[in-house]
Amino acid sequence: MNIVDRFLKYVSFCTTSDENTGMTPSTPGQMEFARYLAEELKSIGMTDVSLDSNGYIMATLESNQPSEVSRQVPVIGFIAHMDTSPDASGRNVKASIVKAEERDYIDPRYAGQDVIVTDTTTLLGADDKAGIAEIVTAMEYLIQHPEIKHGKVRIGFTPDEEIGCGADHFDVKKFGAEFAYTMDGGAVGELEYENFNAAACKIHVHGLNVHPGTAYHKMRNSMRIAYQIAVMLPRFQTPEHTQGYEGFYHLIGMNGTVEETTLSYIIRDHDRTQFEYRKRELEHLVRKINTEYGEGTAEIEIRDQYYNMREKIEPVMYIIDLAKEAMESVGLTPVVKPIRGGTDGARLSFEGLPCPNIFAGGENFHSRYEYLPIPSMEKAMEVILQIIQKVK
Repeated sequence: MNIVDRFLKYVSFCTTSDENTGMTPSTPGQMEFARYLAEELKSIGMTDVSLDSNGYIMATLESNQPSEVSRQVPVIGFIAHMDTSPDASGRNVKASIVKAEERDYIDPRYAGQDVIVTDTTTLLGADDKAGIAEIVTAMEYLIQHPEIKHGKVRIGFTPDEEIGCGADHFDVKKFGAEFAYTMDGGAVGELEYENFNAAACKIHVHGLNVHPGTAYHKMRNSMRIAYQIAVMLPRFQTPEHTQGYEGFYHLIGMNGTVEETTLSYIIRDHDRTQFEYRKRELEHLVRKINTEYGEGTAEIEIRDQYYNMREKIEPVMYIIDLAKEAMESVGLTPVVKPIRGGTDGARLSFEGLPCPNIFAGGENFHSRYEYLPIPSMEKAMEVILQIIQKVK
């Protein structure tokens, strides 16, 4: 199966993750997709294919070099995630191939290229089914071309990356790689080994509902109090007003009634000191609310999700140099930049598996206007092949 057909098959699976289910994987569609992938990996000739009860897939491309050579070549890995973002629907994706000029939201630099798009009622799922398609197609190519010599390669596909849980049950020891790459970046040529420190926050506001006709000095409207908290945060420290290394507070959900309201935030900052300050600031605002309205009016829960992988990658910068060399060998100029987000690789790097991030090729992730230039996806697959061949 070619890489385009493979990707189009993958996006037919609805794998939207859901942070509220408390399960792993968080949605049944992810396990359905995982079962399909496990069978596909067996069918193309991968070995040691495993799918555990939490939806994690691992498989091996065995070395085809003499044993004395194989022992000297480090085992490397490639990782991608199966889920898609809850920010937009991933159900009944209607994908089609168009010329870039046919859609006004496609960057002009892709002019003349074939691009995979949706009908704009759903996201596409290039984040990260493009990464999976690239990895699987590269493995199939190497199996079909035994004349290309390589060491042992491990691949892994994870659930629930989009809700910060992709590495929760990833068995680094079982994976057995010296280092790995997530194929989970954006535009062609991107290479990333810095990412946000990240936390998720929920603020629960408790109100008191009274008939509005007799509410004077009695009603406590939780929605109005929640709004008060929201506007106390710095107006311009939000995703739409920040770029580069600038951090933010992002209100991603507000659900409530007069009686109960919940604010859901994500907190992001590349600088660890500023990251810790942002968490303390939210806690401070909750204390102010409780001082004004009474203890217990607002409660806060903060959960760290992942940290900046830079400190774990810098001691092994040769794996970045390897990726750069691979990109250059296929005619790309590496674009090294910080991730304004995170990947499974961030957490895995802190668990002993250095894991920088390589482009998967898509644009406008988490959006109904997501798209995937086909040449970008093909280049990503070529980069995988080059990395594997260059590992010594």
